[in-house]
Amino acid sequence: MKLDQFLKWKGWVSTGGEAKQRIQMGEVEVNGSVETRRGRQLSPGDRVVLAGEESVVGDENATGP
Repeated sequence: MKLDQFLKWKGWVSTGGEAKQRIQMGEVEVNGSVETRRGRQLSPGDRVVLAGEESVVGDENATGP
């Protein structure tokens, strides 16, 4: 799952445009580092943080074979 899709799936943003803006403004961290690529592919175990909310990507969110 891509980062912008994950933010929408979690309900942390309402639209893809909002996800893009918040990611580009440096408001999102992945594994403790600011991530500015909305297309960043997330893997199980990645920690995503936005506005004090944290979630760990689980196996159910993985895409691909």
